[in-house]
Amino acid sequence: MKKTTTNPKTEAFRSLSRAYSDASILMHEAIARKAGLSGTDHKYLGLILQKKELTAGDLAQLTGLSTGAVTGLIDRLEKKELVKRQFTKDDRRKVLIVPQKQNAMDLMAPLFADLQTKTLELIASFSETELQVIERYFTEAIQIMEETTQSLNQ
Repeated sequence: MKKTTTNPKTEAFRSLSRAYSDASILMHEAIARKAGLSGTDHKYLGLILQKKELTAGDLAQLTGLSTGAVTGLIDRLEKKELVKRQFTKDDRRKVLIVPQKQNAMDLMAPLFADLQTKTLELIASFSETELQVIERYFTEAIQIMEETTQSLNQ
């Protein structure tokens, strides 16, 4: 077996990355609780809000959740009036999940206001060159995570 050596800079970056990920999860869980949602429902609502509409099958494919789990998710979000089910005109068996963006914004915006302000202040403190490096990191890290997710969901 090949012995790997650790680079102190790489280890420090990994440690910082884990701390960022943990802080993000804990923050979103706290926001979700304040909104009366579970952490996963909150994050999946965020994915739904990025779409104009999608089917339960689309949502299952996007998230890797079973169709039963997606049905439960939609039921919970619909009960809170954050999404609605809408039948298509050409096939009444096909149901679209339509985000109720205004209701979601009314619920979530106050919980994100302070975070938004502080994040914008932080971003403003970076130079254009620094922002390009950060953007490159996030863009490429997202691609790696999406590839890993697709691989694991197969």
